Amino acid sequence: MPTAALRARAEIDLGALRANVRALRARAEGAAVMAVVKSDGYGHGAVPCARAALAAGASWLGTATAEEALALRAAGLPGRILCWLWVPGGPWRQAIEADIDVSLSGMWALREVVEAARAAGRPARVQLKADTGLGRNGCQPGEDWAELVGAALRAEAEGLVRVTGVWSHFACADEPGHPSVTAQLTRFREMLAYAEDQGVRPEVRHIANSPATLTLPESHFDLVRTGIALYGVSPSPELGTPADFGLRPVMTLSASLALVKRTPAGHGVSYGHHYVTPGETTLGLVPVGYADGIPRHASGTGPVLVGGKWRTIAGRVAMDQFVVDLGGDEPPVGSEAVLFGPGDRGEPTAEDWAQACGTIAYEIVTRIGTRVPRVYVNASM
Repeated sequence: MPTAALRARAEIDLGALRANVRALRARAEGAAVMAVVKSDGYGHGAVPCARAALAAGASWLGTATAEEALALRAAGLPGRILCWLWVPGGPWRQAIEADIDVSLSGMWALREVVEAARAAGRPARVQLKADTGLGRNGCQPGEDWAELVGAALRAEAEGLVRVTGVWSHFACADEPGHPSVTAQLTRFREMLAYAEDQGVRPEVRHIANSPATLTLPESHFDLVRTGIALYGVSPSPELGTPADFGLRPVMTLSASLALVKRTPAGHGVSYGHHYVTPGETTLGLVPVGYADGIPRHASGTGPVLVGGKWRTIAGRVAMDQFVVDLGGDEPPVGSEAVLFGPGDRGEPTAEDWAQACGTIAYEIVTRIGTRVPRVYVNASM
């Protein structure tokens, strides 16, 4: 019985992901590699991507939330996992019992994890996050850092925690030459030195994200955290293309044309008639929309490959569909429309979509919704 065509699909090339891990390990110059699989693996599927990354030599997995980390453990993922975005009342005890490293940015978090460790009857693996200038999560330098380090060491002496890491995060590593990069690196070294002088003996020290992994070897320390680069997307066009770093995009997003029809000149297309056909033409209906994660900002600008030619979205992106002007071509209904991929076949890339929408490629891949099935290829080594 023939397989029904999918309305849309996000093909995930796990072979490309494994190759990206190997390329990033080579860039890391001896540091371990963390594969960051938050937000369902940046839209690629956290569990399959985590398994592929570990198979290719990643030593750690990283998530934002505890729930994401616990889902990896529930799926049988082994090894070290760090999660870093906590709110009061979070599942500290479950994380401790699942042997997950938890990040602490302030005293409230240390108090809650100590209470959970007592309840669990085992020490919590904790990492202290320093705010070196990003101004987001992390403990401020000075008195706040001294208080957190001192309290963590006292809890460690009581057998309630094990301080496994000291870490921070760059604000502008994707902007070559930005003065904050050097300033943050200096501040990190200072805060790390203070913690170690007080007696902290971390297993890992880390600050490098994807752009720093690719361009700033002095930031690698013991561990690099690779997120977007893991999926073969450049952190910034100013840094270089994926190919410049030996990376290959992992996701290809495509759909099947749902309709092809001839229309006369002056025919309005989609809501608001922001596009009107300039002459007699053919229109193709692509059955994905903003409910699938296609940015509405791509209205009138988003590129799509149909029949070997780049087309541009005609008019507004709707919830479930958009239209492309085929310029008189008449591909069969069901023909493939490729929104983005590696670019090998001349198709647009996620970066092309980011440029068209005035955003970053991170958002393009991460926002693809659950109505679009992920189809995994090259799963075996």
